[in-house]
Amino acid sequence: MLPFHVWASLDPFHVNEMIVTPAPGKFMASNAISYAHRIGTGLVFALFGSLAGIALHEVVDWISPLVVAVLIGALAANVGLIHSAMRPGLKWSARHILRSGIVLVGFRLSLREVAHLGPRALAAVCVVVVATFFGTQWLGRRLGLSSGLSLLVATGYSICGASAIAAAEPFADATEEEVAYSIALVTLCGSLSIAVLPAIGSLLGLGDALFGAWVGASVHDVGQVVAAASTRNSTALKAAVIVKLTRVVLLAPLLAGIAVAYRRRHKNDATALDGDAKPLPPILPMFVALFLVAVAIRTSGVLNGLWLARLKNLETLLMGMGLVGLGAGVSVAKLRAVGGRPLALGLLSWVLVAVVSLGAARLAA
Repeated sequence: MLPFHVWASLDPFHVNEMIVTPAPGKFMASNAISYAHRIGTGLVFALFGSLAGIALHEVVDWISPLVVAVLIGALAANVGLIHSAMRPGLKWSARHILRSGIVLVGFRLSLREVAHLGPRALAAVCVVVVATFFGTQWLGRRLGLSSGLSLLVATGYSICGASAIAAAEPFADATEEEVAYSIALVTLCGSLSIAVLPAIGSLLGLGDALFGAWVGASVHDVGQVVAAASTRNSTALKAAVIVKLTRVVLLAPLLAGIAVAYRRRHKNDATALDGDAKPLPPILPMFVALFLVAVAIRTSGVLNGLWLARLKNLETLLMGMGLVGLGAGVSVAKLRAVGGRPLALGLLSWVLVAVVSLGAARLAA
């Protein structure tokens, strides 16, 4: 029982609130349930969008489930099927679930397979990545595009398409529309490669191994690499996949470099006196560190084929959910306002990576 003078000092309009305040444990549990409810609707939509992409891919294997996921999110957003209650969950999916999918990409990569390429081939892959990354950004500046859009397109074309774009997004200072445009460009050109590169390879008389190495060095998405190289034979396919996965391994050092450059650009913001500065991301984000852990586990050989297949399926599901979330942030009206210059950048970068990778593959052969 409180003494009389304590009761007298209480605000009579808030006494009841004080008395019914829940215990800290119950309060935290209530907040957790409320948070889960708030993001749940959007996550369910993202899950069904990802499953729809996977189902369509099972029927038509050359259609990427990730492309379908982006299109489902964008279409739903622009025809008014996404209401405000779904937005928090979709944003959470676009950020956290997508990064979880990127971590699982690491289980595809074995450093032992990369080592089989030899020093000349490894150097050739590095030349392709560096030339494409910096060359695309230079082209973007010449076309008058934003540095954020140019950076995303450069990362996607030089490494592994949509996965790389999503990984670089925190450092790009890009809008949601620019992220979506970057994914659309890398998807378009990767799809064109499936038909164009085999035709050019035949005209140039490229051998199977050389053709496969060219495809692996120039095509963006792993699925598109497999589709293009499969037009030849198993020799071309094996060479393409090894070269492609070597490019994916370079995602971690490339992101570390991007993060360093980002921190330098925003160093003054971090030391602002008003206390409102946005904290700088770490040089090696946690999801990239976990990606490297996944690569190490894959390289160790402790996982059998069944577990690797399960992880690949989970990776596709999570990446699809994240890309549904990204697609849901796209506004067609804003994309129209950007104009045709990003398309020009995408096509020029596609030609750049194809020419540089062909020269590198010839020199490394």
